[in-house]
Amino acid sequence: MIKAIIFDMDGVIVDSEYIFLTTKTQMLLDRGIDTDESYQYQFMGTTFDHMWQVMKEENGLTESVPDLIAEMNERREKMIKRDGVRAISGVQELIKSLRDNGWRLGVASSSPKHEILSNLNALGLSDAFEVKISGEEVAHSKPAPDVFLRAAELLGIQPENCLVFEDTKNGSLAAKAAGMVCIGFANPDYPAQDLSACDLLINNYNDIYDYLENLENK
Repeated sequence: MIKAIIFDMDGVIVDSEYIFLTTKTQMLLDRGIDTDESYQYQFMGTTFDHMWQVMKEENGLTESVPDLIAEMNERREKMIKRDGVRAISGVQELIKSLRDNGWRLGVASSSPKHEILSNLNALGLSDAFEVKISGEEVAHSKPAPDVFLRAAELLGIQPENCLVFEDTKNGSLAAKAAGMVCIGFANPDYPAQDLSACDLLINNYNDIYDYLENLENK
């Protein structure tokens, strides 16, 4: 029986993947490394440290990982200042509906904690979530299950009684490794991810209400 719903953040709540893809691809291009944006897909759902350590090693980058992260964040902040924090279509209504219907909610994201808090505040969603966990707060990043298991622990709910919304291969593998039900959000605005591990795929949050209502009635 599902008793709690856990959301990833980037690409699930916040429409931020375009910023990550553009920023990192341009950073490499500025260093003479011409990659397609598809190179970045492997890092969706992982922590900044892991992502930049791999890119540093694969591309022979001379800067430290902290310096690369700082540059990425500076570029991202300029884009966010220009465009604002954008929500995935329909997700604010979904989250508020779930809260109003008594669902217990959590966020489990690989992003830094301060970004989770800032983004949720900007979208007016912070109060909807009992638990907000960052990949910084656990030992291993997705696809390891740590961040989801920690969220379930703080909610006081067994992992098998949790449902996860994810949009990446790494995230969906993490949710299933945690023993949770996983709904894959296949955002039609972004290139397809491998979400074959998910129990159900949707590409519009309006498609999920009947499924969740059936869960409530079980």
